[in-house]
Amino acid sequence: MRQYSTDLTPPWKKPKPVPEVPAEPGLVVEEPGSGFCGAVIRCEAGTVTLEDRFGKHRVFPMEPRGFLLEGRVVTLVRPTSGAPARPARTASGSVAVPGARARVARAGRIYVEGRHDAELVEKVWGDDLRIEGVVVEYLEGVDDLPSIVDSFAPGPDARLGVLVDHLVPGSKEWRIAQSVTSEHALVVGHPYIDIWEAVKPSSLGIGAWPRVPRGQDWKTGVCRALGWPENTGAAWQRILSGVHSYKDLEPELLGRVEELIDFVTAP
Repeated sequence: MRQYSTDLTPPWKKPKPVPEVPAEPGLVVEEPGSGFCGAVIRCEAGTVTLEDRFGKHRVFPMEPRGFLLEGRVVTLVRPTSGAPARPARTASGSVAVPGARARVARAGRIYVEGRHDAELVEKVWGDDLRIEGVVVEYLEGVDDLPSIVDSFAPGPDARLGVLVDHLVPGSKEWRIAQSVTSEHALVVGHPYIDIWEAVKPSSLGIGAWPRVPRGQDWKTGVCRALGWPENTGAAWQRILSGVHSYKDLEPELLGRVEELIDFVTAP
């Protein structure tokens, strides 16, 4: 007598096997039922916690065929180490995405006032900006801002964000910023005389940023007061080398840069 399988499901109706993927830290997946997309930050008994780019957390069961990875259905499994997954972080504090390719550049841009500002933004937020496809360019001076905004012609699909030094109410910079701000162009600023001051003194091994008398070049005065050679280029490299992550920067700068990135990447 022939032996028949108890599974009478026709072969063409059986679900195809899908790959099993370890829920390693930083792995970005989507839960198709909710549409929630985020990076793995924790893997516990039968569940995985995801964090999206806005810092929101969601916990999902690790069910078979329960997630999408780069558009493909996968089954998440616990990493072989059995240890809770801890996400790697970028210098800005965001969840790192290992092996992620840079996104094609958006039409939107972020402009910053000065080369030093651009270098600092790149060092701390560079990974995030590449994933989001945001290009950072620098202004020679805020006086050029009206013509730049006019030439850029910001719109719904090409937003423009601008970071200005020492943006305080009533100043020349403030008036220029107000004149170009619109629904699709956002100008924000930090209160510091120069981007140097946005670096925490403790990260550089100094007690505080020195006060420079009016009428003196601020950067040169800082070098003199700190006993550094009066070479502002070399001084900046010394400062930049003391910056390793967002923790080395003042909150007043952090908030403004994050605001610009959210503005430029908003749907």
